[in-house]
Amino acid sequence: MQLMSINVSKIKQVTYKGQSISTGIFKEPIKGKFTVNKENIEGDEQADLENHGGPHKAVYAFSYDYYDYWRTELEDSSLKIGIFGENLTVTSLNESNIYIGDRFQLGGCILEVSQPRMPCYKLGIALNNPKAPKRFIESYCTGVYFRVIQEGDIEVGNQLIRIYQQPDAISIKTLFQAYFDRQYDGAQDIFKQALLIKELAPAWKKAITKRLSRD
Repeated sequence: MQLMSINVSKIKQVTYKGQSISTGIFKEPIKGKFTVNKENIEGDEQADLENHGGPHKAVYAFSYDYYDYWRTELEDSSLKIGIFGENLTVTSLNESNIYIGDRFQLGGCILEVSQPRMPCYKLGIALNNPKAPKRFIESYCTGVYFRVIQEGDIEVGNQLIRIYQQPDAISIKTLFQAYFDRQYDGAQDIFKQALLIKELAPAWKKAITKRLSRD
């Protein structure tokens, strides 16, 4: 997996349904060497710190390979790298074989897989399509959130190399699909197993605990 782009943004004000909101979703590619810190990448800002950023969602990676699909799906050939709000645009990133708790070396930093992305309405704002979050969910191609185990510098061209695979082996795609597909076979067993994985982000543990209590 190769790092194709590093993307960051400053907080911007946009109008949504007649109200002014703050967002950091409008990421743009940057060139050079940048430091990955415990809670973000150098130069990046998040507006909603309750739902974005922080130690369990310090870095968000999305697959470079999905862009052609989304340009066709959304009938928008102008989609630019970073439009999905990702910090890292990476080739060959496949949620089916990336597992909660896996660790990866990228340049001088070490990243740990913490959770899938759960898209909010701001993705629809970025893509200028209010139906985009729903279609994003239905694709099950969510990208990956990482926490930072070791801070360090990265630059375009670095390889994202797995250095540890979580033995309990629940993939990003499996967990996400089990949560959003109500017909998913064995979802409760997956949730129970996921709760035993200490590396799973607290927000997801809370969400699946709530789901288990209802089902």
